[in-house]
Amino acid sequence: MENSQQIGRAAFLRLAGLGIVAAGASSPLPAREVLADTTAARTLAAYSGNFSTAIELAGLNLDDGRLTGAGAVPGVDSPAFLIFNADGTRVYAVNDTNDGRVTALSVESGGGLTVLGSQPAGASMPTHLAVHPGGQHLIVANYGSGSTAVFPILADGALGPRTDLVQYEGSGPVPGRQEGPHAHMVAITPEGRYVLVPDLGADRIHVHALDATTGKLDTLGEAQLRPGAGPRHLVFHPTAPFLYVADELDSTVTVCAYDADRAAVTPGQVVSTVPDGVRENFPAEILISADGRFVYVSNRGHDSIARFAVEADGERLRLVDTVSCGGRWPRHIAVTPDGRWMYASNQNSNSVTAFRVDPASGEISPAGEPFSTPSPVCLLIGGAIGRTPRRGVHR
Repeated sequence: MENSQQIGRAAFLRLAGLGIVAAGASSPLPAREVLADTTAARTLAAYSGNFSTAIELAGLNLDDGRLTGAGAVPGVDSPAFLIFNADGTRVYAVNDTNDGRVTALSVESGGGLTVLGSQPAGASMPTHLAVHPGGQHLIVANYGSGSTAVFPILADGALGPRTDLVQYEGSGPVPGRQEGPHAHMVAITPEGRYVLVPDLGADRIHVHALDATTGKLDTLGEAQLRPGAGPRHLVFHPTAPFLYVADELDSTVTVCAYDADRAAVTPGQVVSTVPDGVRENFPAEILISADGRFVYVSNRGHDSIARFAVEADGERLRLVDTVSCGGRWPRHIAVTPDGRWMYASNQNSNSVTAFRVDPASGEISPAGEPFSTPSPVCLLIGGAIGRTPRRGVHR
């Protein structure tokens, strides 16, 4: 399989602004050897995706929330989003470049990663991906081209050549951001029947079903959101028939009813992610607590994490507060499997900040010093170092 060595134009501009265009691997040692040295009973493996040329590795201490650097996996260009397969033995990364690719990696027993190979996405700037519940296909959202691609997952976890590419059409009213379609996420519905793709450029959520035999996507319909909303990411309530969409361009969350029988998404309440009077804010990641009581959104511009209370059996959200992210431009937030720690990947301050989560109130509070790493835009949290890999919590 081929490997790309080019950074796309958009990623290059982002890196130039951070002064790390030439950033490379941070350790000359094989990643699995470096990470094995950090083994501890209460330490998880963590993988930081970024707009550099390597996946950064760290150990995550569950007692104090601290991240400790543990080397890097070089030769993975702009790994801007990372996910596990179902059992946590493989990691898949988008290569967010103009000639986008998708990379497969094997998780070693010490928590390190070994590159298995990559495949061309057939489109520009792949930005998000998901493993289909059957475990045999990887589905990728291509932001630059406004399309969704499907790849077979081979027996060893590597990727086969692309089996489908669905090209979207449409635009929106926001100049410079909605000139055409921009697929921004792949979300598998809770029962595993459908694939939802928020389209930031056309203010839509596309609804598909995957034919696992052919590796093709059937288009079942779409939900139309407000003009200029810019739907980016979404998350499902764990028990109620609702989902919550982070709208990047008008700084809101849209609550949508979800009907699995009809494969239907119906927009409802719209609520701001920032206090009144805040301008120039662009929500990025959205999470929900395991008990479904709180929703969290990262705010780029306001540089905060918003906490919402889930009310009316999931049908409504109420903005409770916003907490400083401790850096600049928090593109991603993630939580540990036990729900006690939250992390913000602050792209423009080259830092990942930790927060303690109060399980009763949902309140988050800063903890410890920021972890320094180049242009972090995604944090994938895995299993205990030195043990059999298990699936991490990443939404």
